[in-house]
Amino acid sequence: MQTLSRGSFAKAGSSIGFNTGDWRLVRPQHHHSEAPCADACPASENPQGYLAKAAEGDLRSAWEALVSANPMPAITGRVCHHPCETACNRGFYDQAIAIHSVERFLGDRAIAEGWDYPIQPPLPGAPEVAIVGAGPAGLSAAYHLVRHGYRTTVFEAQPEAGGLLRSALPPYRLPRTALDQELERLLATGIIFRPGARIGRDLLLDDLRQNFRAVFIAIGTGRARPWSVDGAEPGEHRSGIGLLQEWISIGALPGYKRVAIVGGGNTAIDLARVLKFNGVGEVHVITFQTLPAAGVSQADAMSAAPREICQAIDEGVTIHDQRGVRRLILRGDTVAGVEMVHMKELERPGGMRELIAFEGTETVLKVDQVIPAVGQEVDAVGFEGLISKSAFFAPDRFGRLTGHAGIFAGGDAARSGGTVSGAIGAGRRAALAIGSYIEGLDLPREDAGPPIGLSSLNLNYFDHAGRAEASIAAPEARSVVTEIEGSLTRDAFDTEVRRCFSCGECMSCDNCWTLCPDNSVLKAQSSGDGKWHYVFDYDHCKGCGICARECPVGFITMIDEP
Repeated sequence: MQTLSRGSFAKAGSSIGFNTGDWRLVRPQHHHSEAPCADACPASENPQGYLAKAAEGDLRSAWEALVSANPMPAITGRVCHHPCETACNRGFYDQAIAIHSVERFLGDRAIAEGWDYPIQPPLPGAPEVAIVGAGPAGLSAAYHLVRHGYRTTVFEAQPEAGGLLRSALPPYRLPRTALDQELERLLATGIIFRPGARIGRDLLLDDLRQNFRAVFIAIGTGRARPWSVDGAEPGEHRSGIGLLQEWISIGALPGYKRVAIVGGGNTAIDLARVLKFNGVGEVHVITFQTLPAAGVSQADAMSAAPREICQAIDEGVTIHDQRGVRRLILRGDTVAGVEMVHMKELERPGGMRELIAFEGTETVLKVDQVIPAVGQEVDAVGFEGLISKSAFFAPDRFGRLTGHAGIFAGGDAARSGGTVSGAIGAGRRAALAIGSYIEGLDLPREDAGPPIGLSSLNLNYFDHAGRAEASIAAPEARSVVTEIEGSLTRDAFDTEVRRCFSCGECMSCDNCWTLCPDNSVLKAQSSGDGKWHYVFDYDHCKGCGICARECPVGFITMIDEP
């Protein structure tokens, strides 16, 4: 029997001299995947990125990361329909991150602290670009062009910037103080603003083409779509958008008692709430779409923001979903009621959708006015020859109009989705395309691959935690001129940002470094960002996969050994 004696069997240094990595059949690699919140954001924000910086306590860096995509977070944090939250992986675990509340908090903090946008004004000799329209799309394009060193001039028909943000969004959703402060700061980044300049009246598109290297058209949809019921129209016919803009402009409404609004979008819901706040006894919304609920597809659901719909119902608005107007009941030119019928939009072979009415389901609703809010279209005066048959511009995803080099279009005028965030994203993409056009370069690729799903995360490392909710005024305490939704407190903000799963991006948790049985994960600190970074020592990694299995965020994957 051999007795163990003092000494050792291996020589010093032999543990790292023997390349155990030769045994390996698979190896770990770092692989960034796009988070579902970023994939769903029409403005191309990366919430995971700014939530991480906020969780570290660096609010200014978080805001700077946010405005690298969206220059208007104090606005979108209030009015965006936040599809990022619907896509959030955390929502399938307990509750989605309150991303829009975080966005608003950062936007408001930047205004309060006077943080400058992280861009430099363009040089005097930089190429010039003309922007037509100072709504969200136009302002976004101008901002991103300035970020990339181009001079921009924004021409706006109205005396102030904002587009429908100013003319059609009620103050209870977007206070004018927040709007004015955000846009004033944005325009101060080096954007030249020319109000009261309407194409076709004060200047011509050809003049802009001659004097600027490129033109981006973002004029919105200023004309209500025609509407009638078999050719019949109510007396004193008013469109929903026109009536809403008139009320915001002069603060007066007709003396209705019972109103039916036809449509299921934000304009219909906003107008319904404004009418209710102004004392109209009965306000009905008639839409062929379905009330948002679990199991209702996006294609079938009302296009208005779900939280706005819920608030409208709390305030006494009656919504008749899956209904259409079959007949107007008139006494002379005066509306006495509408005949409604159950309707549903069905998908036909080939992907086409057809609206079907169900005979025998007719009911009569007594009202003294019917107001259509069925959408808007482009007022093409000054842009003849650029508009498609559908009364909209028809550019590609980057705003390029076929056959019109140097002319770009986007926002609501190009059907960007009818949302503020969609318009902001369209402006950003157009700015990329305009820069590529001016420089004669190919567009940068934006293919991020599919977003990471919940199954790729290790949920054992996360505790269940409820979502932070901002304050909201009780229905009886609400008014049309006072903001209904509040902001998160600082404590609630700090708690909320730490709930983020950091989907697909390293969170420097040290799991791989701590748990590797062969010490084959090396840790080094970058001199730039202060975060820990990890490197695989492939000479000694055996490919056991523990690092990948125990990575909470799905940042490590195992691949076949090359």
